[in-house]
Amino acid sequence: MKKGVVYKSTGSWYTVKAENGTFFECRIKGKFRMKGIKSTNPVAVGDKVHFEVEKKGDETIGIISEIEERHNYIIRKSVNLSKQTHIIAANVDIAFLLVTLNNPPTFTPFIDRFLVTAEAYEIKAVLLFNKIDTYNEEELLEIKFLAALYREIGYECIGISAITGKNIEKVKEMMKDKVSMFSGHSGVGKSTLVNTIESDLNIKTTEISDQHMQGQHTTTFAEMYDLSFGAQIIDTPGIKGFGIVEIDKEELGGYFPEFFELKEHCKFNNCLHLEEPNCAIKEALEHEEIAWSRYKSYLQMIEGEEDHYRKDIYNNE
Repeated sequence: MKKGVVYKSTGSWYTVKAENGTFFECRIKGKFRMKGIKSTNPVAVGDKVHFEVEKKGDETIGIISEIEERHNYIIRKSVNLSKQTHIIAANVDIAFLLVTLNNPPTFTPFIDRFLVTAEAYEIKAVLLFNKIDTYNEEELLEIKFLAALYREIGYECIGISAITGKNIEKVKEMMKDKVSMFSGHSGVGKSTLVNTIESDLNIKTTEISDQHMQGQHTTTFAEMYDLSFGAQIIDTPGIKGFGIVEIDKEELGGYFPEFFELKEHCKFNNCLHLEEPNCAIKEALEHEEIAWSRYKSYLQMIEGEEDHYRKDIYNNE
């Protein structure tokens, strides 16, 4: 029996790197899918697995028989298949979300859903504001406003340019000796950033669609890469929507750090911060100590609204 880490998943085949550094193409053991796993992909990139090697003619293939317990994972609900979930990556040390103001736009509901998911699974999240070399003065002010909003909550925010290399060394320093994941909408520059960090990888990139201001899906499947400076990166497909999974309404507020800090001052222990009297979160909102965009994102998650990912709620109108 061999042990290894899943480096690529294409749905039916899994590329696994064994402990000795050899890569094997593997499949799942017959009944493996039946073990109560509700996601569309029972095995995810980053999973530590046990597998046996079989010879089939001239071919050597691996049969995965066991997944070791995951330290954490990032999961999302498929927007079109509401009952299906998809594990994007497992055993992640740090998750970077690439944010662009336009070309394509990244709106706060999407950012907040990503951050809530990272909080829920205890994964350090960092916001990378990409393409800052392309913004005019007014757009840069908007980026600074957004970064200040999330910094105040406690998230690290870095303005970067995958094209000019601005702050790329800072990102690399954070990635060293860790398994990192890059995520974001198609076209925000994930693959370009990976190529800037490690030029030898030469991951395929494409231009933004002028008609829809959205990126083309260049990364079809999540894939992990070993980097020359002692890091590993999981490059993920572009995501249009980020459905929240496995989080109860009563728990949700705990994954908004600024809500969690105040909730002990609410009159009721089980306050959902909706219509309850003497709610510390609502009071902080009125005094502009909590951002309206964050509260609106919270309401959408509480109400289970899945169609607001791409709407702009920077303001409180």
